[in-house]
Amino acid sequence: MSFEKPSQGPNPHATSSAKPRVLWGRPLAVAAAVAFFLSSVFPVVAGLSKNTASFPKWWGALDVGLAFVLAGLALGVMAAAQGGEDKQVIYASYHAYRILNHGIVVMLGVFFLVGDRVVWTRCLTGFAWRAWLLIYVLPAWLATIKGADTPQNP
Repeated sequence: MSFEKPSQGPNPHATSSAKPRVLWGRPLAVAAAVAFFLSSVFPVVAGLSKNTASFPKWWGALDVGLAFVLAGLALGVMAAAQGGEDKQVIYASYHAYRILNHGIVVMLGVFFLVGDRVVWTRCLTGFAWRAWLLIYVLPAWLATIKGADTPQNP
């Protein structure tokens, strides 16, 4: 399977076939990364807590609100990167997926070593949807970060 664009001869009437850069792409991608890491704190704290009933009422609302903000930022990153995934981004995503797969082994190790101290019913759903979102948006995120630095060549 080839990821290269079919070559086209020069068109003297075409202005430019390069995808215009999105100026707000990099700040959006950085905000999405920050929101992802802040949002990941909630399942960790909930899974390690013995009594979540003692949490303040705003804790749950903040968790859900930040989850919606994260989902909105992920959609924005995907919109900013639309069509910007080139061969380099695809290869980088593939290598990142291979590294992220080791996270499954790490989670199994955590489960076997300290599984009785973690309340998995409180945190597994949060980890699962965040992992799915990370895997789904990663190519667009990489393209957005890359596209902010250099203009894309046709």
